[in-house]
Amino acid sequence: MPAPARSRHRLAHHALAAAVAVLVAVPPLARAQETPTQRAAASDVVKRQGELEQRINAAALAARLTAAPNAKRDAVVARAKALWDGELQAMADDITRHPEVGFKEERSVTILTDYLTRHGFAVEKGVAGLATAFVARYTKGTPGPNLGIIVEYDALRGTVRDYHGDQHSTQGPIGLAVAVAVSEFLTASKTPGTVTVYGTPAEEMMPPPSKTVMHQAGVFAGADVIVRTHSSVNSQRPAPGFGTCCLNIDGVRYIFSGAPAHQMTAWEGRDALTAVIHLFQNVDGLRKNMRPETRIQGIITEGGKAPNVVPDRAVADFYIRYPDEVYLAQVKAMIDNAARGAALATGTKVMIDDYGSMRDGISVAALNEVAFAYIKKYGGTNVVNEPQKPQGYEETGSVSRDIPGVGFSAHTSNGGFHTYEMESDALADVGHQGFRIDAMAMSALLYDFATDADFRTRVKDEFGSTKSLFGDYVAALRKAYPLPDVKDPSK
Repeated sequence: MPAPARSRHRLAHHALAAAVAVLVAVPPLARAQETPTQRAAASDVVKRQGELEQRINAAALAARLTAAPNAKRDAVVARAKALWDGELQAMADDITRHPEVGFKEERSVTILTDYLTRHGFAVEKGVAGLATAFVARYTKGTPGPNLGIIVEYDALRGTVRDYHGDQHSTQGPIGLAVAVAVSEFLTASKTPGTVTVYGTPAEEMMPPPSKTVMHQAGVFAGADVIVRTHSSVNSQRPAPGFGTCCLNIDGVRYIFSGAPAHQMTAWEGRDALTAVIHLFQNVDGLRKNMRPETRIQGIITEGGKAPNVVPDRAVADFYIRYPDEVYLAQVKAMIDNAARGAALATGTKVMIDDYGSMRDGISVAALNEVAFAYIKKYGGTNVVNEPQKPQGYEETGSVSRDIPGVGFSAHTSNGGFHTYEMESDALADVGHQGFRIDAMAMSALLYDFATDADFRTRVKDEFGSTKSLFGDYVAALRKAYPLPDVKDPSK
């Protein structure tokens, strides 16, 4: 080997070794599960998860893939960057300026699917019975790894105006840059594999999540890995294990029915709005008896039509949240009983409408560590080196329990989630830079997944083993939340 080549080889070797040392220093299970109760009750599961992570050695895998020079990967990344800079950033800005709420994203879907059609994808709209859901399959794909990309595009429902305060407007254009760059590489290099883009509407309308509806309809069948991106106030990644970004959720409507009357003779009716108010008071009274991680969020969606008429119908919409589904069931039962008590106290009747839920997903370190390393490699800012709580790569849990994947979270905003500041940042340098980094990092990871058999094997191994631990995890938690023994009263 010539001297200059030996020198380059030594430099590359030292860089790789240094990267391995840094990554290995990060404790893989520093945030194993979300609460002390979960970690204590499921300590055996957490221990086995730790042994699995040591065997997978995701930190060393990430160092091997990301630190070593790779001209082909770099070309794919450069293509994604060029697509973003050339036209897709402007597309993201345009969608940001024209927000559409869930299931009404017709304009956004047309923009995204027209672009995909022009770049060799066959688009099917209205999948799973959802008018603004779509699947776009690369027409020149060949048998091999099926690389999936989830994109969202719905806006938040605001009281002043609808707005992209979670930057979903950018997820489509980022995913398009990745899809085109990677699919072009597969064709040009004759690498086995294909790319599928999944357009998932109404993320902010869940539960029930559109992704769950699509998954139950078989839309994601055949995907070997799925990637997605989301706005973030820093550059980070989750720890491996079980969890969701926003806690397990039960979506419930409490629908109260009363009897109308003139408000001047209100005793002749039964006030459904008063029942709803009692429900909120009952919930507040119960909070001290609930574990501190519990979150109960409710609004009144119907409360009558006129001040001089006793409301004979009132509706409260609640999100009931907890870090795991086991204790969540206890909280849900308490709120249901609070609604029944409110109805009994006011002479009204209540119907409990359980309209949707979200549950834990599976987080895979072999994907998380590679994604995070690429985000840092391409310039991610506000870096949080400590792994955060475990969470599946999409909020519904259902897809990430069955298909391995990863969410990319580069720093894209200095404002809080669901704020007008985050929407403004989508149009500013902080957003544009973070979105570009996500597109580059996603392209690099999919390149690695398509071309590196060891990477695919480790992902499959870790995902399957983690999934097999989930039943033991839930069973352990059932022993951690005993119900108190409430005795019958005596004289």
